[in-house]
Amino acid sequence: MRNAAPLLAVHDLHVDFDTPAGPVAAVSGVSFEIEPNETVALVGESGSGKSVTALAMMRLLGRGATLRGQITCDGRDITGLTEKQMRSVRGRAMTMIFQDPMSSLDPLYSVGNQLVETVRLHNRMSRARAVERATELLDQVGIADPRGRLRAYPHQLSGGQRQRVMIALALACSPRLLIADEPTTALDVTIEAQILELIRGLQREYRMSLLLVTHDMAVVAEMADRVVVMYAGQVVESGAAEQILRQPQHPYTTALFQCIPTPVTDRSAALTAIPGAVPSPHELPPGCRFHPRCAVAFDRCVTGQVPLFPLDGGARHSRCWLSGDAASGRADRTVVTSASVPGPARRRR
Repeated sequence: MRNAAPLLAVHDLHVDFDTPAGPVAAVSGVSFEIEPNETVALVGESGSGKSVTALAMMRLLGRGATLRGQITCDGRDITGLTEKQMRSVRGRAMTMIFQDPMSSLDPLYSVGNQLVETVRLHNRMSRARAVERATELLDQVGIADPRGRLRAYPHQLSGGQRQRVMIALALACSPRLLIADEPTTALDVTIEAQILELIRGLQREYRMSLLLVTHDMAVVAEMADRVVVMYAGQVVESGAAEQILRQPQHPYTTALFQCIPTPVTDRSAALTAIPGAVPSPHELPPGCRFHPRCAVAFDRCVTGQVPLFPLDGGARHSRCWLSGDAASGRADRTVVTSASVPGPARRRR
């Protein structure tokens, strides 16, 4: 049973960016919740809006962005907080691991310096105690010779070690929610498995919630309790991971599963790429935003906005006319789009 008060709730989130051509909508009406100790996967291809959504939750969008909607953390509306007020939220309530640790870590300062300063920023303690805490954190994330590594600079570490340092920085204040944005994108398969296992173990130890931002459905199958699928700035499907993994309701979710093997993939089925690419926010198609790439789109998909239909009594949702009760009368549809979009979708890895 879901708790009455989620740890974090995003309601009707809109993010617009100022451009020379006018405001551009990167995120449109996104809503979801994260419960205590729960892992939610925010899924979609590059350009789907998932990273912008995560940055909006941390209020790290920059001056060119306009945020509308509501984000609550521990029952507190953080949407309108000042930058000074947000400093009490970042680190303790929630924190974030970014995609590329090399660009997130400062190359001019040692690992120890960056860890110690982060610890002291959020905790009242002496420098000597902060050094001990930094050493403990490096040891927790599996860095060999943690005290010696305090003197190392980011360029002296491997990709996997840098990602472990980023995780240590994120854990410095024992946050209640960890946001991990593509935490294994640049790592090989062996190191990826180690980092995911590390995150899972630390999540249990710290009793954290986890928002896992990813395009990799195999990672979703391994880690997630619930899944929120985004496409072109909108949520197109959400629900329990097991349900979505075994019976996806939206054609886009189904297509994502057909791109990569997962524990529930039919091993006899050939893997296929999704034709075309995620549309630019400047050039969103009318109707269903996925219809130009969809093999089962029909005339109704081309015009008018598609609502997010509740399924299974509201336990899951799908933004598709062919889902649940919305599928009535679909035998009369005329297919208008298929694999007519030129060029396969480019996979990131």
